[in-house]
Amino acid sequence: MSRSRGKIEVSARVRLEGPQDLAEQYTPGVAEVAKRVAEDPSALTRETVKANSVAIVSDGSALLGLGDRGPAAALPVMEGKAALLKRFADVDAWPICPVSRDPDDLVRTVKDLATSFGAINLEDIAAPRCFTVERRLHDELDIPVFHDDQHGTAVVVLAALHNALKLTDREPGDTSVVISGAGAAGSATARLLHEAGYRRLVVCDSEGVLHPGRDLVGEKRWLAENTNAGGEARGSLRDAVAGADVFVGVSAGGLLSEEDVAGMAGRAVVFALANPDPEIDPGVAGRHAEIVATGRSDHPNQINNVLVFPGVFRGLLDSGAPRVTSRMLLAAARALADVTEPELDARRIVPSVFDEGVVEAIAEAVAGAAKED
Repeated sequence: MSRSRGKIEVSARVRLEGPQDLAEQYTPGVAEVAKRVAEDPSALTRETVKANSVAIVSDGSALLGLGDRGPAAALPVMEGKAALLKRFADVDAWPICPVSRDPDDLVRTVKDLATSFGAINLEDIAAPRCFTVERRLHDELDIPVFHDDQHGTAVVVLAALHNALKLTDREPGDTSVVISGAGAAGSATARLLHEAGYRRLVVCDSEGVLHPGRDLVGEKRWLAENTNAGGEARGSLRDAVAGADVFVGVSAGGLLSEEDVAGMAGRAVVFALANPDPEIDPGVAGRHAEIVATGRSDHPNQINNVLVFPGVFRGLLDSGAPRVTSRMLLAAARALADVTEPELDARRIVPSVFDEGVVEAIAEAVAGAAKED
């Protein structure tokens, strides 16, 4: 029986062809490197793979489109993520899939491993646990922590929305946006849009519109208090979408009907990003919305995190930034939007990840923002 042996491997960057090579790269030569690092910890990033290494950490509790399938099922997905980082940004990454779901255990595990890595990528960890883990690691580590389900999604949505508004002659502060989904992706998207000047935001969960009158805690409480200005929006997702300029779905398939999209504002923008089945069929949405995007590769305007995270990690590692900041995320979004500018069209509001310049533009933007922080 043939076996693929996965998507990634370790390869040596030094010559190991004879006794002299062995003496230089291992014992006794490696002792000099070890002594330099012991005397000066900053030498670790100059002398070892740490400066180009990312740990991709997942407990498999919110696996893309599959739900809770556990850490073993997460391994092939995280391998794929590692392969993408190598292919697009020449970043060495390795999947780490802990068994424990306890936030204290997850934080402790990552902290114990952090010496070997220059950055941490959290992935497919269910909300609200993901918020706790990300914030604690952000505060307790001296290397950046990027939760792709939160930050990656938020950046690519903001970039795509920037271009969609340009095509539909709108400004962020005047544009009404309804977000379906209050988990990791929806919450982070709402926060970043708020940072970018969007003030007419409404977020919905499975029970309907978030507003201060509901009994909410944690991240949903923050969303209720910082979106839905005045708490005026109430009711269901369908109620919220009526008359809205923009719909952003990061929730579940089949939540919108054709009538819902027809009832939105003129020149509407629909981002139906649930995978594998979007909130509404893009063909149906396109009968009424001017711009439609999905998370799928078989339709125009694929809003996919792979547009973002390779460049972000390249920029984080190259700059030696100790943490991820809002300034970096906003800069990454603007850089991604600008890459599309020469060929901007209703069916092309974001570039392909294979387009030249995507990773470099984002990396430079993140590194530049790191210098300003």
